[in-house]
Amino acid sequence: MSFGAAASSARDDRFPRPAAGRPCPCGSGDRFDGCCGPLLAGAATAPTAERLMRSRYTAFVTGDDRYLFDTWHPGTRPDSLDLDPAQRWTGLEILATEGGGEEDARGIVEFRASWSFGRERGALHERSRFVRRRERWWYLDGAVS
Repeated sequence: MSFGAAASSARDDRFPRPAAGRPCPCGSGDRFDGCCGPLLAGAATAPTAERLMRSRYTAFVTGDDRYLFDTWHPGTRPDSLDLDPAQRWTGLEILATEGGGEEDARGIVEFRASWSFGRERGALHERSRFVRRRERWWYLDGAVS
């Protein structure tokens, strides 16, 4: 998808949609409507780098490319992002955090995100960097290991 002014935020039914009262896909243990749901809907912003990481994972689960684009730092985000509905994100594990609190300007979140693609299974292990500007957290970039 290209992210110009005419980019669509239309729901893609090929991706799963968590129900409001069900557990959030991010693995926090909270209900979707009290966790990542308000962030993806634009009703709230992430107070910490970890919360932004969790909401971005949920955006990958649900195919919300608009949220991924809107939370990616303008200086490092790509011009387009192609999410494949055949790839399913099946679990998120936060391994470590450095900084990234409500009063910090920078943060790092190390995570492992499990996926399946047909019969293939795997995990993405990344140390993601985040910056906070104007009271808002942004995903900056990540180093995959």
